[in-house]
Amino acid sequence: MGIKSWLTQAARTLKLAVKPGREELWLSIKISLLGIGVIGLIGFVIKLLSWAIPGGASSG
Repeated sequence: MGIKSWLTQAARTLKLAVKPGREELWLSIKISLLGIGVIGLIGFVIKLLSWAIPGGASSG
């Protein structure tokens, strides 16, 4: 795929793209924050388990 072909496809995609509405944007924000929270919670649980298990890698 050449540069000219890629630029043509990129321009076509940008012409078709539309700005999300307020509700769609808010839904995306909520889903993103939920994902960040879940990943943080998983990391926190792993850290708690590493503290609870004696002789773990991070014992200090």
